[in-house]
Amino acid sequence: ERGVLKEIYESAKGREWTKSYNWLDAYIPHCLWYGVDCNKNNNTIKLELPSNGMSGTLSPSVANLSMLEVVDLSDNDIKGSIPTEIGLLSNVNHIRLAYNLFVGNETNFGTSLKKLELLQLHGN
Repeated sequence: ERGVLKEIYESAKGREWTKSYNWLDAYIPHCLWYGVDCNKNNNTIKLELPSNGMSGTLSPSVANLSMLEVVDLSDNDIKGSIPTEIGLLSNVNHIRLAYNLFVGNETNFGTSLKKLELLQLHGN
């Protein structure tokens, strides 16, 4: 999962983030990186980086964090389209991507989001 998180960091210009404590530190487990929360098996279950100066794009590889339950990247400056691969996150219950610079009308994420309770895409 470190590799996936590294792709997200790089595509969203992690060096410019307001807070990126411990990100990419080879000696610190990814579960201790700022905005990342894990379950007891060290699977990433939350990626919460709202209002964090993120820009660039959201990497489609986010779908490889298969245990993800919460994605909150709201109030940033992320550009491009929202990856439809998000629809593969079958455990996700909250997706907050509001107030970014996403473009396009593609919000068909498929039928795998059976646990989804909250989807916020406004302000894009």
